[in-house]
Amino acid sequence: MNYTLLNDFSQIDSNEWNTLLKESIQDTPFLRYEYQKTWWEHKGGGEWKDAKLLLITAHENNQLIGIAPLFIAEYENEPAILLNGSIEISDYLDVIVKKDDHAKFISGLLDFLASSFGDTWSKLDWYNLPDDSPTLLALKEEANKRGWMHREEVYRPTPRIALNGSFEDYLSRIEKKQRHEIRRKMRRAAESELNVKFNLIGQDADIEKEINTFFELMIQDPNKAEFLHPAMREQMTSVLHEAYKNNYLWLGFLEIDGVKTAASLNFDYQNKLWGYNSGVSQAHRDLSPGWVLLAHTIQWCCDNNRYEFDFMRGDEDYKYRFGGVNRFVMRSQIKK
Repeated sequence: MNYTLLNDFSQIDSNEWNTLLKESIQDTPFLRYEYQKTWWEHKGGGEWKDAKLLLITAHENNQLIGIAPLFIAEYENEPAILLNGSIEISDYLDVIVKKDDHAKFISGLLDFLASSFGDTWSKLDWYNLPDDSPTLLALKEEANKRGWMHREEVYRPTPRIALNGSFEDYLSRIEKKQRHEIRRKMRRAAESELNVKFNLIGQDADIEKEINTFFELMIQDPNKAEFLHPAMREQMTSVLHEAYKNNYLWLGFLEIDGVKTAASLNFDYQNKLWGYNSGVSQAHRDLSPGWVLLAHTIQWCCDNNRYEFDFMRGDEDYKYRFGGVNRFVMRSQIKK
């Protein structure tokens, strides 16, 4: 394999990137070209101040074999190489390479990083690797082979709901008390005189207006309001516009008495829904708008044959009450 360092995302074709991603070990919204490029332009909404892009490609017989979207920055008082998208807003990260090429790609990548940038970094620190990623074992084996220190730990749970039938099938598989609670809240909302409606934003929407409405609901939560500082809002707005343009943004609202009262922001990608964020107004709390909207979201998944709802990172109680089962993302470190 021939490895090349690129200085900018403009040096690689977006279609070539996304085509390889479709056959890669992981195909997630966070690894698509437009997401990775947008994340880098905003440095994670200001998460990283001083960072240098290390966008590395590998070719074999003039064919693109692998992509390692990386950057180098001072982290925990050491110069570290991280996956582009680290850490806070990209739930799943990895290298982009087919399974059959993966082991030799990782081995060659570490050789390239050691020979080309050996004096500029002291560790690899890769967050948000899915727990079934072959990259985890490959990094461990390569570190052992080189006599480097290796450490791996669980970083965050990522609860998921497996879906393979109707909404009633889904309800029948969750705990009885929660099943009754979901049904009761949905029925109460449906019978309300306030005309409760679930609406999904279409491709003809005024997307800027809808995104701003979502943000207005999101910041009703004080913690989310603190998170959504101006640089992060700019970052997320750009990401959502790209997802909308590429037809995988899923934005649903619950309207009560003609007013959008709860919002569910997801990525509809690879036949599953990836639950990215949400927002709920303080109005009409008696109708449980957040719960009712989540139930409608899962019902939409069932009606449209999505095989999974992925809550992504976080161990909030409601995820398990709706039937989420833990998977995890990992942190893998290598020190020379």
